[in-house]
Amino acid sequence: MNKTIIIAYISSMVALLVSIWLGVSIGSVDVPFSTLWDDTNESLYNILWTIRMPRVLLAGLVGASLAIAGAAFQGLLKNPLADPYTLGVSSGASVGAVATIFFSISIPFISTFTLPILGMIGALLTMVIVLTFARLIDRSMKMETLILTGVIFSSFLGSCISLMIALTGDQLREIMGWLLGSVSMRGWPYVKMIVPFVVIGSILLWLYRRELNAMMYGDERAMSLGVNVKRSKYAILIGGSMLTGAAVAVSGTIGFVGLVVPHMTRMLWGADHRHLLLLSFLNGASLLIICDLVSRTIIAPIEIPIGVITAFIGAPVFSYIFYKQRRK
Repeated sequence: MNKTIIIAYISSMVALLVSIWLGVSIGSVDVPFSTLWDDTNESLYNILWTIRMPRVLLAGLVGASLAIAGAAFQGLLKNPLADPYTLGVSSGASVGAVATIFFSISIPFISTFTLPILGMIGALLTMVIVLTFARLIDRSMKMETLILTGVIFSSFLGSCISLMIALTGDQLREIMGWLLGSVSMRGWPYVKMIVPFVVIGSILLWLYRRELNAMMYGDERAMSLGVNVKRSKYAILIGGSMLTGAAVAVSGTIGFVGLVVPHMTRMLWGADHRHLLLLSFLNGASLLIICDLVSRTIIAPIEIPIGVITAFIGAPVFSYIFYKQRRK
């Protein structure tokens, strides 16, 4: 491992630790970081461990999930404009969640988690349908076919969401609040829910880091290097979809993290997926923790949806990337 990569890991870890420190310390009530291990002030201790810490950790896990999935999808699709929303997976998760609110669905025994669970099911079903449809059109599963199929299904699912919004009554505020994205008032149960999906999905993508490097040069070159291209594509798509579905299910729609973080990380530290995936994971967590901090403090006591903050950051970066692509 060369000196540049070591610096990249150290700086990313420091940025993550600083963002966690800021996230748990700053708010409507400032909480000293020493409160982590000092419970003499019971009110501050409770604020930190029951409100701030789970919120910060959830923001970090969501940001990390979207960023590493974005890095994998960009490498797989060989397109810096790709992100976890390209294949329609987030739209599927959103339909599942919005339908839960619209129809007031509550599954016995897991009533509190009905929304995130149905959101994940929506993401999984969408992924299966997109892959099946793309395979019917083109058995070689070319990336152009996958992208177009994802765009088609995203548009259709977006229309379903719009229809439910148009027909809704009392649930309108709840649906709109969820669609704008937030990690507010989720608590430890949501952190525990997303952790297994983050671990499994991230490990799955990391196991295919070398295959991602090979596929950047085209399927034929990858096959000549001994890569099972079809199996690798399926594994990467499943891992990325799992991460995206879990993130959207617990936090709502938070855009541009999976686009901005991998692109900036690639610009700074290179495109080697052996390091790009892990660095994107760390930097994605840092970015969303800071965005969440801004969302709840910039015009306190009013809280801005975190998806609005990421859009303000992501839209100019997206425009810049698109401009550079068109200039080539």
